[in-house]
Amino acid sequence: MTRVLTAILVLLGAAAAEAADAPNVSVLVPIVGSVLGMNNVRWKTDVDLFNDSRSEASVMLTLPTAPDQPFILVTIAPGAVQHFSDIVASTFGMTEVLSPLKITTIDSSRSVRVLANVYGIHEAGITRPEPIAVTYSATYFPLRALNGLSFSDSFRTNIGLANLGDHEAAFTLALQRAGRNVAVTRYRVSANALVHTSVQSLFPMIAKGDDFTVLVETSAPDTYVYAAVVDNETNQTHYIQPSISSVQEQEARNE
Repeated sequence: MTRVLTAILVLLGAAAAEAADAPNVSVLVPIVGSVLGMNNVRWKTDVDLFNDSRSEASVMLTLPTAPDQPFILVTIAPGAVQHFSDIVASTFGMTEVLSPLKITTIDSSRSVRVLANVYGIHEAGITRPEPIAVTYSATYFPLRALNGLSFSDSFRTNIGLANLGDHEAAFTLALQRAGRNVAVTRYRVSANALVHTSVQSLFPMIAKGDDFTVLVETSAPDTYVYAAVVDNETNQTHYIQPSISSVQEQEARNE
């Protein structure tokens, strides 16, 4: 009996140690918000969390670049879905805020599955929900490309530069057409901050352009970039996630 009790205690101790050492897995939605934009459009973001595992999931959601870095904790039953409608305003109680959304599954080696959609509400109705690509793993590369961008009478483009590191990050942005630099600018982003701004403000000497690329270079590892192209007539947005392969191809052409 003593040996049996000893074995049980050893197993329980090992299980407790394993639980204590269980990793927390984080993924990132590069941008969520509840803001009023051009053409009097109110932009909102919905988020869904899917617990595809057979055990309960404890999840922490954080807005790392919002004031005071607010967070909430939720518990999702096995096989269940947690829906957040207009997550920034309804869940965090904030408006006129843009931030990445960090989603951490606690004491688990596997993240919950995440879907995020942005849409605009205006006088004529609601735009079609646009999926936002979720970052499930480290995406840092010194050079990233945002392709298929436009700014003209028909379209406008905003670019996002997120720095979730502890130190200021320096970005170099090159606007390209046909693989050639047209304009270059540099931008510094504070620690735990997001810059979401128009292409015209980054490259004021460029009047109009269609189907161009912006290369983004930085040595800061905990950084994320994205773009959003918006139809000026319908206000429909198209989310652009950075491309790595196109950057590699560009480097090969320049060698």
